[in-house]
Amino acid sequence: MTVVHDVPKQLFIGGGWRDAESGRTLAVDNPATGEELCQVADASPADGRRAVEAAVAAQAAWAATPPRVRSEILRRAYDLIIARTEDLALLMTLEMGKPLAEARAEVAYAAEFFRWFSEEAVRIDGGMTTAPDGKNRLLVTRRPVGPCLLITPWNFPLAMGTRKIGPAIAAGCTMVLKPAPQTPLSSLALAEILTEAGLPEGVLNIVTTTDAAGVVEPLLRSGQIRKLSFTGSTQVGRILLAQCADTVVRTSMELGGNAPLIVFDDADLDTAVEGTMVAKMRNMGESCCAANRIYVHTTIAEEFATRLASRMAALKVGPGTEPGVHVGPLIDATGRSKVDELVRDAVKRGATVLTGGQLPSGPGCFYPPTVLTQVSSDSAIMDTEIFGPVAAIRTFDHEDEAVTAANDTEFGLAAYLFTQNLDRALRVSERLESGMIGLNTGLVSNPAAPFGGVKQSGLGREGGRVGISEFLEYKYIAVPTGA
Repeated sequence: MTVVHDVPKQLFIGGGWRDAESGRTLAVDNPATGEELCQVADASPADGRRAVEAAVAAQAAWAATPPRVRSEILRRAYDLIIARTEDLALLMTLEMGKPLAEARAEVAYAAEFFRWFSEEAVRIDGGMTTAPDGKNRLLVTRRPVGPCLLITPWNFPLAMGTRKIGPAIAAGCTMVLKPAPQTPLSSLALAEILTEAGLPEGVLNIVTTTDAAGVVEPLLRSGQIRKLSFTGSTQVGRILLAQCADTVVRTSMELGGNAPLIVFDDADLDTAVEGTMVAKMRNMGESCCAANRIYVHTTIAEEFATRLASRMAALKVGPGTEPGVHVGPLIDATGRSKVDELVRDAVKRGATVLTGGQLPSGPGCFYPPTVLTQVSSDSAIMDTEIFGPVAAIRTFDHEDEAVTAANDTEFGLAAYLFTQNLDRALRVSERLESGMIGLNTGLVSNPAAPFGGVKQSGLGREGGRVGISEFLEYKYIAVPTGA
């Protein structure tokens, strides 16, 4: 297709496009058909070193660039993304699978990070105070942390890039971006847009690779990278944290989730079902903040499950490019097999399937929207991030029981609750051990809000007024008063 053909397929280093040193390439497949879309450059560790060297060389000049200049580059990039919504949405659907309607929504979401941080670039502040003894002025400034390594996942290939690139540009940091090998095309298209918007050579460098460990570890241990921003699994996050320790690389990490969703007996059922559909089915359930464990009060559980199953069964499954499709394919065969194994395990342990639950025949990595009830607490699905269109429902009788179950996990990214009781809403929100709470809503992501988790769901925040702080260091200067 034209949108795939038009995207550069090489590495982006020092403002230019180049083949991988070895000449190797990696295949990008369409998960709806299993067919190959194209080949892109497959970087080696040497290519990674060149990318970092380009970022290091550009850092001093970029840090000295006026904030307004950085701001206007981001604003121009925002306008270009919006103008190319249809092409970017189609590109994303082809490489990742989500329906076009969701892809368009992601383009708008991704662009908004550039607009938000274009406004934050000119608001980086500091301050001056007098020391308590009156002998010094305390001058505080904020400076860019330096060259950054940004690692993004495949599930939101455009938005995860802009959520990291936006604040780095605004703060005055250069960067190396390593996108997921399944979905590199959105990132490569973004490099073209930023170049057109006026981003100087070397500020953004992109390496696509199947050898993530071989490329990333030497960079983190080199002493040249001063900041790592990673979105991905907790297992990989732990490894990266260990690699950052030797050179004390600053880190921010958005890791795995196991989001609980609680529906109390006083909830508005229409709101609760709609909110659950959003929290569960956004991106086919392939989201770190997707509802993973659904707890419903015993008195309304049957009606809730029936309504949810009816809504889920009505969703059209198919290639994301087809009109009227609500649920596209999962990212690959491995992801689909994992979801199917979790469902089979739950059924073996006593769960009832209200809809879905069977692998379809034919090409593509499709899995039907599925609702399970009477899910046993020892089912693997209760403590494994599903990353698929499966709603696992358990019941509860008392508030404390629901909160205890919701917090019984090493993760703490997002949580959802539905209730019309204001006291309960605030009380339970404060008790839930999660970085983000959806109160009577299934959508928590917003560029103007701090996105991130607690416990083993990560470190730091992305987005909101605090998002740029992850890319800035405080510098204090003591100035004698002369008194």
